[in-house]
Amino acid sequence: MKPIQIAEGIYHVGVNDWNIEDFHGYSTPLGTTYNAFLIVDEKNVLIDTVKAEFGDRLIANISQVVDPHSIDMVISNHTEMDHTGSLARIMHLIGEDKPLYCSKMGAKNIKQHFSNKFNYQPVKNGQTLEIGRRSLTFLETRMLHWPDSMFTYVNQDRILFSSDAFGQHYAGFEIYDDVVGGKIMWHARKYFANILMLYSPLILKLLAKVKEMNLEIEMICPDHGILWRKNPASIIEAYQRWSNQVAEDKAVVVYDTMWHSTEKMADAIAEGIADQQVEVRPMYLRKWHRSDIMTDVIDAEAVVVGSPTLNNGLVPTVSDFLTYMKGLKPVGKLGAAFGSYGWSGESVKLINKALEEMKFEVIQSPMRVQFVPGKDDLESAYEFGCDIGRRIKES
Repeated sequence: MKPIQIAEGIYHVGVNDWNIEDFHGYSTPLGTTYNAFLIVDEKNVLIDTVKAEFGDRLIANISQVVDPHSIDMVISNHTEMDHTGSLARIMHLIGEDKPLYCSKMGAKNIKQHFSNKFNYQPVKNGQTLEIGRRSLTFLETRMLHWPDSMFTYVNQDRILFSSDAFGQHYAGFEIYDDVVGGKIMWHARKYFANILMLYSPLILKLLAKVKEMNLEIEMICPDHGILWRKNPASIIEAYQRWSNQVAEDKAVVVYDTMWHSTEKMADAIAEGIADQQVEVRPMYLRKWHRSDIMTDVIDAEAVVVGSPTLNNGLVPTVSDFLTYMKGLKPVGKLGAAFGSYGWSGESVKLINKALEEMKFEVIQSPMRVQFVPGKDDLESAYEFGCDIGRRIKES
């Protein structure tokens, strides 16, 4: 990716990572980007860097705009290594005595990442920095999604550099929302569901704070994925909705199966839910990645989980999914458990317990079938699904 001017004197100098397939357990089949931005003014400012192995490309991009030595300061909005991996190299290149602006927690984190003695300039929430004809305002966004996170807002251009907020893991030469089109919202929802969902209460407070500040925002520039320029309010409104975890008449049936018995139950349960005019997504864990499932969970009213019993417990894929979902802390969900077994049958009890620990409202006694479900068993599974569908409609 070559540098792209996104406003007069402001450049996108980041890079595409086409080949990354996994990001902290989150599938990234379309890769991702590490976005960095250069502001050319009386003081030249670099906002964020890139993952260590892409440092050469970052320097090459900067060099097509200005001599890297002419950078007067660096702003680090977030210290995670996909954004600070090449920070030490950049600071060495431009001069480690030049100021490095970050949050107070950012300074603490970077000191623990690097042994270099940088010229740290910790900023306060609302602090403004003059760089020439422009001024930058810093907004602390603690736990969005690290304790050090912050935004940088360019007052004159009304551009918000939003770090990991409002991002997506999506690599492409199209860098704007209006060029990529509506498909990008699914990637933004996946990003929220798998990285930010557990911070929903903090995000709602942050959005309220931004509203109180009455910031005019003409463009949002996250550190991953495309930039929001056509209608930046649309992604802010989506975050408001996702943070409130507004559910639709929808169920997700998540399961694994050994000899197709649990699969047959899942199909019958899903059919029963659908016959109550409720959207339902059966999601087989050997086909669907857990991060894609969570993208559907975020607006589902009910999560129905099925597993055979293996060695007196759950099959590993179901155990993995439940652990992953628990960490993301979905709220306000209905839940139910089902599964098949050969001779002991503990799996459904373990699923039920996990759902209760996540504060799901468990709406059905666990359903289990020994060995292969017969006609009566499948009719019971269908009714199990019908009951779930009715509860969703009632709620």
